[in-house]
Amino acid sequence: MRARDSRRRNAIRLLQSAIKQVEIDSQTSLDDDGVLDILRKEAKKRRETIAELEGAGRTGDAANEQFELAVTEEFLPRQLTPAELRPIVQQAIREAGADSMKEMGSVMKLIMPQVQGVADGGTVSALVRDMLS
Repeated sequence: MRARDSRRRNAIRLLQSAIKQVEIDSQTSLDDDGVLDILRKEAKKRRETIAELEGAGRTGDAANEQFELAVTEEFLPRQLTPAELRPIVQQAIREAGADSMKEMGSVMKLIMPQVQGVADGGTVSALVRDMLS
């Protein structure tokens, strides 16, 4: 507010509103993990909306959503890159003894608890598919 950045202020207010709405609906006060879950959901919504808007040719609206996504991601933990995920996936494949796509579920069960909150499930899934095929 002091920087007079109204776009950033509005994006933060949207996040606060989402958090407050969940607190009101559940009639509880959220802890840090609950807030992070909401922020992850909001980031996922933004990513999906950006893809839809770009597909419809609405680049101006997509740019606004991209900005809101960037603000949301500032409050989330840093995400692991595919290069950082690769050793984790390789270890899980070895532990599960997986050698085909049929065992993808068992590999994902081993990986997701390790990377919960620091890696997107879609990214992990794509990496597992790539390494098993």
